[in-house]
Amino acid sequence: MANQTEASTGVLPLDGIVVLDLTRARAGPTAVRQLADWGADAIKIEEPGSPDTDDSMGGSRVGFDFQNLHRNKRSLTLNLKAPEGKEIFMKLVAKADVVVENYRADVKHRLGIDYEACAAVNPRIVYGSISGFGQTGPYRDRPGYDQVAQGMGGLMSVTGLPGQGPVRVGIPIADLTAGIFLSQGILLALFAREKTGKGQWVQTSLLEAQIQMLDFQAARWLIAKEVAPQAGNDHPTSIPTGVYTTKDGHINIAASGDTMFRRLCEALGAPDLPSVRSSRTAERARRTATSCTPSSTSSWRPRPAPSGSTSSTRPAFRAGRFTASTRLCRTSRSSTWASPAPWSTTASGI
Repeated sequence: MANQTEASTGVLPLDGIVVLDLTRARAGPTAVRQLADWGADAIKIEEPGSPDTDDSMGGSRVGFDFQNLHRNKRSLTLNLKAPEGKEIFMKLVAKADVVVENYRADVKHRLGIDYEACAAVNPRIVYGSISGFGQTGPYRDRPGYDQVAQGMGGLMSVTGLPGQGPVRVGIPIADLTAGIFLSQGILLALFAREKTGKGQWVQTSLLEAQIQMLDFQAARWLIAKEVAPQAGNDHPTSIPTGVYTTKDGHINIAASGDTMFRRLCEALGAPDLPSVRSSRTAERARRTATSCTPSSTSSWRPRPAPSGSTSSTRPAFRAGRFTASTRLCRTSRSSTWASPAPWSTTASGI
């Protein structure tokens, strides 16, 4: 989305901020990508002969995943294990604003490029770290993987059909949210630097991010002492909210509140259903709503009741849905996309 400043001057909010990107895999690159999308000058520092040229966490440099993860970045090959490479890196740190890394907790200290070492040459540096399980604690030296974090963080226990057993979410949600949380922390540290004149070390982990994302499911346990079960496509606590089968596909209905439920019943031609909902169990109400679901997804038109079709990735990007609220980014090879910037209040552009 286009910001008023960007539209009038061509300047993005982080223009002039220099970021040194030491990250690999997905969580760290996601954090830097957020900053680069908002205008930061991101320099990806790679090892000589780096596996990043063709690895399982990003694929070929010209492939869709690598191009998406590392868009809007410049690159530099640097051997940080060699004294000359470390010296060059520290010269870059002296003029940079941000360093981002996602090594295992001990690696940056062994290389001599940890926060304390960087702050010694540039007290204004903001140093961002992502690890699997935190910078301290019994798991600090374990490598972090999205699927492991999904399992240990409780997400797989509330995903999937009842009784199905643990199910992985279809995107690397722990990686992505850890990256977004770190970028948020970096922005806050840059804001604080305007007041204090000093940088700081901000950090998160895949496990912390995943537990944070449990949100109300975590609160169910911490406050109500309820262990959330799997609920499939139904909402864990409110019915009818779920996916319902039609003769030509499926339809999503989200009518958990009384007002929305009344609107849904009217749209379905079943205005008496609200009394059924209030006098029977949620399960019977769900079955009743299912029996009244529109027979055809294609015949269902937007109505006051909250609903929508279910899509694969291809129609999800169809013009009129996605491009109306999100900016497409052009790379040298193809189009990729950028998430809507939360600071934008103006019309979007492509």
